[in-house]
Amino acid sequence: MPEPKYVAIANKYAADIRKGVIPPNVWLPSHAEIARENGVSEIVARQAVGQLRRWGLVTTVERRGTQVLAQRDDTRLSPERQTESPETTYETEATAGVEVVIDRQSAEVVADEALADTFGIDVGAALVHETVRASEDGRPISISDSYHLPGQSPPEADILEEELSERVPPESHSEWLGVPAGEPILMVKQRYLTSADRLLMLSDVSYIPGRYRTFSFRMVLPRE
Repeated sequence: MPEPKYVAIANKYAADIRKGVIPPNVWLPSHAEIARENGVSEIVARQAVGQLRRWGLVTTVERRGTQVLAQRDDTRLSPERQTESPETTYETEATAGVEVVIDRQSAEVVADEALADTFGIDVGAALVHETVRASEDGRPISISDSYHLPGQSPPEADILEEELSERVPPESHSEWLGVPAGEPILMVKQRYLTSADRLLMLSDVSYIPGRYRTFSFRMVLPRE
């Protein structure tokens, strides 16, 4: 499936912003200029600018235009950051004056065949499903869906496995993050396990595009 034109244009500007080619506080060209430079309609140009806003790279000021925002340190420490609460992580990363809001929804569910097989439990056994949505100044930045055994949040795990990949997120994740349906984004799959490899908690975490460029891992290596 070819990349939409507005995404290609947004990616071009995003790369220059992240590299510092377009520095903070600079005003981007008008929609008409962006359209003319890229051979597209102003509608497509507006969509591209909207995508840059969703990525947190620019802000639009009424009657003035679109201005580049200062970029945060976009390295995510992992798994150290992943074992913190979302409140601690995002408040640590947020710039001064930014309001961080964490919305949690939790409900007990029964395990279907897939979840039962994943957790090694009986079909119909109880699990807890938790959805966590994070936003900064009203702008969505992440969403996660987790399943865990009752009484295991946070899990008393010995091992945390993480798998980072570009994947098409669930529809609810795309909708919250403002990502077009079917567009791959960076996702992290987490598995919290005991030392005997018993699964206690499974999480899928989606981040708004451009939130992080680097994940830095650190682990303890055993000595012989």
